[in-house]
Amino acid sequence: MTERPAERIESPAHDDQRGHPVPYGVRATASWSWRILVVVGALYVLVRLVEVLHLVIIPFVAALLLAAALVPLAGWFRARGLPRAAATALTMLTFIAVVAGALTLVGNQVASGLPELNDRSVQGFDEIRRWLVDLGVPNAQLDNLGSRLAEAATQNRDQLTSGAISTATLALETVAGMLLALFSLIFLIYDGDGVWRWLMRLVPRPTRARVDEAGRLAWVTLTGYVRGTVLVALVDAVFIYVWLLILRVELALPLAVLVFFGAFIPLVGATLTAALAALVALVTQGPVVALLVVAGIIVVQQVEGHVLQPFLLGRFVRLHPLAVVLSIATGAIVAGIAGALVAVPLVAVINTAGSYLASTREGAQTVLPEAVAEGVATAQADSAADAAASGDAPAASEEHPATPATVAQSNPDQGAVEM
Repeated sequence: MTERPAERIESPAHDDQRGHPVPYGVRATASWSWRILVVVGALYVLVRLVEVLHLVIIPFVAALLLAAALVPLAGWFRARGLPRAAATALTMLTFIAVVAGALTLVGNQVASGLPELNDRSVQGFDEIRRWLVDLGVPNAQLDNLGSRLAEAATQNRDQLTSGAISTATLALETVAGMLLALFSLIFLIYDGDGVWRWLMRLVPRPTRARVDEAGRLAWVTLTGYVRGTVLVALVDAVFIYVWLLILRVELALPLAVLVFFGAFIPLVGATLTAALAALVALVTQGPVVALLVVAGIIVVQQVEGHVLQPFLLGRFVRLHPLAVVLSIATGAIVAGIAGALVAVPLVAVINTAGSYLASTREGAQTVLPEAVAEGVATAQADSAADAAASGDAPAASEEHPATPATVAQSNPDQGAVEM
């Protein structure tokens, strides 16, 4: 039996090369290159727009994050018979009371602990000085350190003055941003779903259903992320606070509050704020206690990274650690500390919405984080009873289709009550 020679299969690309003055590879590279340039240009314009409008965008994003944490509370009030306005007012009063109480408690702790901290700081600096001398640092160099600092301050008086003016401007911008965030937060809690439906009217009708579904699933992700981050931050702060109390470090409560807020920046925030506790321990208690504080910080961070975050956040957010680090760095470059705070949840929301939009093309299967899919399925199963009890479920229409995530909005105890 003779074997027939294999037929040569000509690809369309190979056929297209015949008679063309430019090789196919060069044409394909050029085609990809101009598309990449367009994408990079659009991203650059977007970044510049964020830089120009950061005084509006950052407060609104902060209000959106706070709404993700407070909307379930408002839904809990409404599920017990309170009107929408009363539930919103009670939610805001609860939030303001908690924040004011925490600030008052921390302020009293700082005011009462500063005199003793000052005395211990003097002793701590003397101990650090003796430690540096033992390491071989000349006494004369340490004596001249204070005079050098004073001389540097005198020589840079103009820079210090301009820095003070910049600080005053930043304070005014911060107050304006807080007022804008508070105003936005009230409306997001009161009528977030109405705001979302208004935005959907701006989307072309053929893609409105998919965009609506993607946005609502992204809201479920954001709500789960905020809840999980609050729990992780609370655990970090409690453990650091207890460890500082055991070691008798001054200002344990204010330092723990800093750790709590720092934990909202994943991977690096809690570590950096806890390092301040180690610095206070070094100044007030000496290097041995400071090393013990550092050891406690390492243990807490290991528990957070290997237990808390995978359990509480991994169910909602699927982001590689490299993506988290790059997101934080980009956010910090664009908008400072505020940008670092909102970078990871923003990327998580974009990831969920983009994954859904990509997976709902023809022939594709929707793949969502486990907890998001479970939340939508549970809300869909209980939607009829919840809608009858609350009467707030949006009616299905051509502009607002009844998708699974839309149905999830009718359950006040779920993370996606309103948007």
